[in-house]
Parts: sequence; C-alpha cells; structure tokens
Amino acid sequence: MMSKAKGSPPIQKKHNKPTLADKADKYDCYQQSVQEPEHEIDIFDQAFREAYNRKALKLREDFCGTFAVCCYWVESDSKRSAWGIDLCEETLQWGKNNNLNKLKEKDSRRVTVMEQDVRERSTPQVDVLAAQNFSFWIFKTREEVLEYFKVAYANLASEGVIVMDMMGGRDCYDSDLVDKRTIVKGKKGFKYHWEQAYFNPVNSHCKFYIHFKFADGSKMKKAFQYDWRFWTIPEVRELLMEAGFKDTVVYWEEDTEDDEDATWSKVDEAPNDYSWLCYVVGIK
Repeated sequence: MMSKAKGSPPIQKKHNKPTLADKADKYDCYQQSVQEPEHEIDIFDQAFREAYNRKALKLREDFCGTFAVCCYWVESDSKRSAWGIDLCEETLQWGKNNNLNKLKEKDSRRVTVMEQDVRERSTPQVDVLAAQNFSFWIFKTREEVLEYFKVAYANLASEGVIVMDMMGGRDCYDSDLVDKRTIVKGKKGFKYHWEQAYFNPVNSHCKFYIHFKFADGSKMKKAFQYDWRFWTIPEVRELLMEAGFKDTVVYWEEDTEDDEDATWSKVDEAPNDYSWLCYVVGIK
C-alpha cells in the first residue's frame, strides 16, 4: 500500500450534494400527484344539487390533511365557508403555511381548521361532509364505520350529503403492484408511485404506500403509508342506511373521449373493470 507523502495535505472527504429527494417537500408532491380540489368540488356541487335542487354553502372536510379542498371551496363562492378536521398537527400546519396563507384575507377568514378526531362533534351542521382519498378506510370494523357515519349524519344539516370516493376492481387486490405516473417532467421533475403492498382476503386488511422518484434518480420511499380495510360499495351503502341516511347513490364516470371533462352519473350497475374509481353519496 502506498503511504501518504510527508507533508502532503490531508485527504478531504467528499460531501455528497443533497439529492432532489432530500430537497423535496412530500406534502407539495402529494398535492400535485393526488389532489384535484376543483374536480372534488364539482362532485360535491353535483351531488348536493341533484339531491336538493340548490347550491351547497357549508363544507366539512374530514381527514382534511393540508385542507386544499377547504381553501378552494371558499374561493369558489364568497358565501361559502369550510371546516377542516384532522389529527395530524404537522400536516395541518403545512396547510396553514402553504394553502391558507395564499388565500385573500376575506377568504381565509371563512376557513376553520381543527386538530381533532373526526368522530367528535364540534362544528356547525354543514351541507356537504367530505371524506376523500379513501380516508375512512382507516376504520377496520363495521362498528367503527357505523359510529363514524352516525357522527357524520349528526354533523350534516337537515338537508345534507356525505361524499366519499371508493376504488375497486380486480387489479386493486393485487399485492406487489406499483402504479407509476409522471407528475412533472424535466430535470426537476418527479414521478408518483402508488404501491399496493399487501392484501389479506380473509379480513380485507391492506397496506398501500406512496413513493416519489425524482429526475436525478433519488427516491422518497414510503412518503405516505396507509394501513386500511378494503371496503366495498355494498358494505358502505348498507352502513350509511343503518346510520340513518334516507338514501344512497353511486356516481360512476362515463366513458368520454376527453379525459379533461369527465362526466359522472348516478348508476345502479357498472362495468366490471379491472380497476375503477367512484363516489358513494349518503343523502340525509
């Protein structure tokens, strides 16, 4: 082995430059990848108007995370107000810094954010209660879901709807399957990876992960983790009726050539696609 020459300067260790994954904001990546507040509000508007023939003004967003939907809701109409409910202080604070602070003051005053369990009653009764991104699947027993739906019913005004998105199809039950989508192209772009990591057919318990991969090859693994029960449409509709809702409907996306202008319609039957998304609505 060659020895270092006498008097030579010490060998400097190379400092690794931070990767794009190191510098990325996981909440920003999530919002760009998963959330479409404008689309969600279109669904809320449609479901409420078709149930009661008028415009919804008050929204409660359960499991709201960064409450982007609440912020867009109040921007969409000066008469609208919104309440966002979530247990995660870090996520709510990010939403305050990055979503709420971007609103005009007159709009931000109509958003109330609360760090608490969604099963607590603490907000005025609303027209629309939203539980999006399969969030209520965190409840793994019929008793837990029924309890949540009863509280949701109480949180709605005499004319109100609860709106929840659902997924299913044979592909959704596969394990070790990763759905990859490019969200932002270019040298500073990133991809969204949705991993179906685990599914137990005996009790329908399942695990999903969100990863982000960046243009320099770096990855943010398990940026978000979900430990759920995979609920089905019939189970959810039956539990809504048990909780007191007078009716339930399913909104299914119609086949159109233009993906930008999706149309959702109430259905009693739907195609058995390998993978699908829909909305289940409970009508008070």
